Amino acid sequence: MKKYSPTTPSRRHLTGISFRDVLTATKPEKSLTKGRKRHVGRNSAGRITVRHKGGGVKRVYRDVDFKYEKKNIPAVVKTIEYDPNRSGFIALVFYADGEKRYILAPGKMKVGDKIMVSENADVKAGNRLPLEKIPVGTFVYNIELKPNGGAKMGRAAGNYAEVAALDGDKALLKLPSGEIRTVLGKCWASIGQVSKDEYKLMNIGKAGRSRWLGIRPTVRGSAMNPVDHPYGGGEGRQGRGTRRAKSLWGKPTGGHKTRKPKKYSNIFIVSRRKKK
Repeated sequence: MKKYSPTTPSRRHLTGISFRDVLTATKPEKSLTKGRKRHVGRNSAGRITVRHKGGGVKRVYRDVDFKYEKKNIPAVVKTIEYDPNRSGFIALVFYADGEKRYILAPGKMKVGDKIMVSENADVKAGNRLPLEKIPVGTFVYNIELKPNGGAKMGRAAGNYAEVAALDGDKALLKLPSGEIRTVLGKCWASIGQVSKDEYKLMNIGKAGRSRWLGIRPTVRGSAMNPVDHPYGGGEGRQGRGTRRAKSLWGKPTGGHKTRKPKKYSNIFIVSRRKKK
């Protein structure tokens, strides 16, 4: 982790990651980039559906390969790069047939490493295999939930799941939350864990840095007017005035289950995640 001299009050607790020790390129591969409109929490009607999003530094979108369709073709890592659109680092790989693609880089991947997407690939970081071919106890990321459906789980910085068991045509995965879930053995996953595992230790340090990242301020409900929040109004500072904690929309918070009782994925969950 990188710490800063306290030249201002906001820099006293500011921490970051030393990119100089990891990254090998300053500009992305132009053929794999494009412009992309950020929806900043709005739906198709333009209404805010996710609060606290907006603004931020303009981003260039890197087209990262999550489908890994190029099977049985060896590839070499050329660069490790920063991606403003995700928390982990990405790697530019050159396939033996001449094609270039971005992939999500695992921890400790470096320039010159070779990777392979194959049923017969070695069990080493960066390689990709079907779950039924991966030994029990191995850490995996970029996990498919449907065969050939592309990586959906285990994509955030430092994230991974552990192959807990192989049961017939299914694999049991232990997720970071403690949940144990079954996934078809024909689904593919990458070996290792996502890079930039120090990400969760970063301290943003000041409000301005949040705005650079596109994070808008969060306002307390008790500081609002009655029309805007159940906690709003009152002379001076007031308590919430309700028996149970509520959200802006009057829904209970803290200890209230939000998962739908008939969610489609309930049948795949062997053991629920731990309660906080």
